[in-house]
Amino acid sequence: MSNAKHLATVMVEAFIDAVNRGVDLVPVVADSTSTAKIAPFIKAFPDRLINVGIAEQTLVGTAAGLAIGGKVAVTCNAAPFLVSRANEQVKVDVCYNNTNVKLFGLNAGASYGPLASTHHSIDDIAVMRGFGNIEIYAPSCPLECRQIIEYALAHVGPVYIRLDGKDLPQLHDENYQFRPGQIDVLREGHDIVLVAMGSTVHEVVHAAEQLHEQGITAGVISIPSIRPCDTQQLRELLNHYPAVITVEEHNVNGGVGSLVAEVLAEGGCGIPLLRLGIPDGEYAIAGDRASTRARHGIDAASVVKSAARICAGA
Repeated sequence: MSNAKHLATVMVEAFIDAVNRGVDLVPVVADSTSTAKIAPFIKAFPDRLINVGIAEQTLVGTAAGLAIGGKVAVTCNAAPFLVSRANEQVKVDVCYNNTNVKLFGLNAGASYGPLASTHHSIDDIAVMRGFGNIEIYAPSCPLECRQIIEYALAHVGPVYIRLDGKDLPQLHDENYQFRPGQIDVLREGHDIVLVAMGSTVHEVVHAAEQLHEQGITAGVISIPSIRPCDTQQLRELLNHYPAVITVEEHNVNGGVGSLVAEVLAEGGCGIPLLRLGIPDGEYAIAGDRASTRARHGIDAASVVKSAARICAGA
């Protein structure tokens, strides 16, 4: 499907619509107005945005205070700085105190490309999974992103939403309905299953199409809802396949690969698992998106090679 759109644009459109229908929403940014693509919101509601400057700890603390005061507080800034610089505030002010804050991790993964490791967010899901009392989502396309945001704004409690920094095409049609916890099956197969989150779902969809041309039928599973996650449904789906590959623009520890490994191990499933992502102990390279994904084996071509090798018994 086409209709590609930047997920931050989807976010801002959802904010504008929410305020128009009466939601007392206040975005908080940390000198990140361009990153958040928030200009249309400022034009529509010039008195509703709070910019704390380059001060991520203040960003989260301010959002928590707004939430305590009854606002629906949303933070909009780059994922690497939100997660790293405001770690304690997220843990204490948001999660532990159960404030109604929605944290948007923008330009996640290696979206910043050549700006390198200081600007890459390859550990955000692992960090958030380590905290209690926060829901975690990673939409894969604009439609899913919009539905996740609408759910998050209506839900009372802490939420983290990981958003990619590039335009993404649609993966779902208008009949799709996001539900928290539900596993999203995009393609069924028999030989192997490819599991991904966020923007790398597009890589595994393309990989499955290429594998089909080689006579290998690969299932494709997207996990947009990291927490909550219907682990029973996930385990039942994985049990239909002789092998599993997880693909993520994230460290192999703590993300989707770890989630799948936990589900397989705790369910006593003896299914081989290959986790593809940023390797343990490494950082993503400084380079454009295509080069980064190829280097770390998470582009479609690399996934095809890994899957074909496993299916051949190598």
